[in-house]
Amino acid sequence: MHTNEQNRHTALTECLSYTYIGRDGTICQKEDPVLTEHSLDVYINENLTLNLTCIPEYLYELVLGRLFTEGKIQNAEDVKSLCICESGRRANAVLARELSLSGCQSLRPVTPIPWKADWIFCLADCFADGMPLHGQTFATHSCFLAQESTLLFQCEDIGRHNALDKVIGYALRNRIDLAQCIVYSSGRIPTDMAHKAICAGIPILASKASPTQAAVELAQQFSLTLVCAARRDRMKLFAGAMPE
Repeated sequence: MHTNEQNRHTALTECLSYTYIGRDGTICQKEDPVLTEHSLDVYINENLTLNLTCIPEYLYELVLGRLFTEGKIQNAEDVKSLCICESGRRANAVLARELSLSGCQSLRPVTPIPWKADWIFCLADCFADGMPLHGQTFATHSCFLAQESTLLFQCEDIGRHNALDKVIGYALRNRIDLAQCIVYSSGRIPTDMAHKAICAGIPILASKASPTQAAVELAQQFSLTLVCAARRDRMKLFAGAMPE
């Protein structure tokens, strides 16, 4: 797969002024960093296919992960080339096979792996220790990729779906076996988040937040270990086997 990712220096935040109004009657002018919202058009075989609202960071991983979780590719080898322009506003992907008309993948059960609660607690520690953009703006979601207790990758984005796609794209780009990985998200887990994890063959999906009832049912149906409300001192196991 040929890649071309030109250097970009797009700011991730912009300092904006606002009027602070306190309950005690305090009114004053202040400035804080605000997250930059970025738009990326994704062309597949010269056809505009996706428009992603994101932050201008790890765009290659975002595009690769989104193509995978939407069923447009089955692996990284399905992409002959992926080029992102200097502004980061346009991505051109050339696929090695015809684009699926359905644009979706049929789900298959993931293969469970033995796990330890401490692996999840370590990821909860990483989130609690802070992420750069979230610490400045409180406007991002985070996602972490790990094998056992080893952190492999971490990222942020405006939406939790984008962050998960970046993690998946990173694994595809670096030939990491997702079937041996744990993913930890800062966001809630509805069915579409669980669907992405199952589609990628991820055996363990953990989150700081809560799941929906339908997401729990989907996890149970497809053997996904689903751990939510995962904090530094506790977690809730909704689907999958108990930890060792």
